[in-house]
Amino acid sequence: MQPTLQVAAPLCGRGLVGGRAQGALLKADIGLSFWGGVDPFTGEVIDRHHPLSGRMLAGQVLAIPSGRGSCTGSSVLLELILNGHAPAALLLAEPDEILTLGVLVAEIMFGRSLPVVCLGQDGFARLAGAKAARIENGRIELFDSLPIDAWTAEGEVRSLATGSDLKLDGRDREMLEGRHGKATEVAMRILLRIAELQGARELVDVTQAHIDGCIYTGPASLRFARRLVEWGARVRVPTTLNSISVDKRRWRELGIDAELGEPASALGDAYLEMGAQTSFTCAPYLLDSAPRLGEQVVWAESNAVVYANSVLGARTLKYPDYLDICIAITGRAPLVGSHSDEGRRATLCIEVTPPEGFDDAFYPLLGYHVGLLCGSEIPVVCGLERAAPDLDDLKAFGAAFATTSAAPMFHIVGVTPEARDAAQALGNLPARRSLRVVPADLARTWCELDRAPETEVQLVSLGNPHFSFSECARLAELCVGRRKHPGTALVITLGRAIHKRALDAGYVATLEAFGAQFVTDTCWCMLGEPVLPPATRTLMTNSGKYAHYAPGLVGRQVHFGSLAACVDTACSGRSAGLMPAWLNEGGH
Repeated sequence: MQPTLQVAAPLCGRGLVGGRAQGALLKADIGLSFWGGVDPFTGEVIDRHHPLSGRMLAGQVLAIPSGRGSCTGSSVLLELILNGHAPAALLLAEPDEILTLGVLVAEIMFGRSLPVVCLGQDGFARLAGAKAARIENGRIELFDSLPIDAWTAEGEVRSLATGSDLKLDGRDREMLEGRHGKATEVAMRILLRIAELQGARELVDVTQAHIDGCIYTGPASLRFARRLVEWGARVRVPTTLNSISVDKRRWRELGIDAELGEPASALGDAYLEMGAQTSFTCAPYLLDSAPRLGEQVVWAESNAVVYANSVLGARTLKYPDYLDICIAITGRAPLVGSHSDEGRRATLCIEVTPPEGFDDAFYPLLGYHVGLLCGSEIPVVCGLERAAPDLDDLKAFGAAFATTSAAPMFHIVGVTPEARDAAQALGNLPARRSLRVVPADLARTWCELDRAPETEVQLVSLGNPHFSFSECARLAELCVGRRKHPGTALVITLGRAIHKRALDAGYVATLEAFGAQFVTDTCWCMLGEPVLPPATRTLMTNSGKYAHYAPGLVGRQVHFGSLAACVDTACSGRSAGLMPAWLNEGGH
């Protein structure tokens, strides 16, 4: 046996969560969304677009630049920690609040933890070539194979401090001291730990919350919510709930197994007991309660965060699941990042050349591509002034952008409220980087989303994010007088409020006559069989977000296209399987 050799001098990073661990090093240079990217029950990487696809995380030292995508990554990581399938440690190039929050909740509420270390870009690059790593409170030793000495990973966990450098007011201190109940005390402790990680110096009042932690990722998500209820948790600000994992009123009728239906419904009930509203939508910006320009809020759900910041001009971070309810309980948030003027400035300028004659598939395609270019940088997109995207276009762009980017917002010159021009979006500072996107770039990204080898389609899935009233109207116009193919289902997910409006307007009747099915309360990122017909081999969607996640979440191949193309496919049972002419001609 070859002796274990250190391959580089030890590294020292910033210990976001302390502790000791060692394991084989599993490294990628692309961020990973734990929600939709990692199976919460096995630890397998299921993001079929990611270089680590198929690898198992349990016991490995996972090195990634950061998380990306969904706010529910914290919930998935909590599940993995409590069920024994978590990585041994996380090594990051930049601090990641979503993943760190999952570890902190495990530590504070359940006494379980793992080390999380931020190395910076230079330190992260030095991991190249190593096969194993040993971590102790921010110090990393790298090896060519896993050491076999008697060293143990057990030891004192030393994590973030208590937020003592933060400026707290009298009520903050009362909450931290437990004078407003156990749930409020624990919520404030978690909040202050993250605030210190973020470098916050003070807290700010929020006017409303949107909770993403109501998605059932497994037993840990329900244990977390029930523990808060047992401790007397109540929200202090008006609070809406994201899509849950089942249609709460109809899951039995839809044939959902009680093994999922009962705990998923119970999780929704737990948040209602804390005082949240019965909204169950991933598009809270479609509700009458949507925040206004400059309003300080706490929203989770990645597409909602991006839309709130970018399109509405409200102010929220991309809050992890579980931190969202902690802030709703305390009514306080760290005054950092996109809560502040400085944290909303673009640093990346992207010039776009739109193809001639493009249709509505252009916006999710562009959002997905721009997100890949950005990483965690906020972009300002130039070149769409004449295109004049509407709110549905911006919804589709933002959801796809949030899937591939870790940034909390974007700017589009002449379209979004804080980008009268590029200079305003950049805060009158030069861009750190400038990039150009031409049709040929988008053609390559189209091939990434539209990958199904078969032309036959058994399901057309619409409503990720939830359909708007105007999308219902447009879809009804496309479907009136037509009938779907008997071998192809068309299923639309949307919120209860929008469904009621569409019902009153007659759109639901038109679409049901076409053969469409409506599902409320839940969304495609949570749906599986039997709502997804078991015989489905290939599905089609107009959502860049779902085109990305579906292969990993439900194991089906995907065609991607415009809303009109989706309707044509529902009628014929087949996708043309071709890149649209506006992109094919512009990309060559």
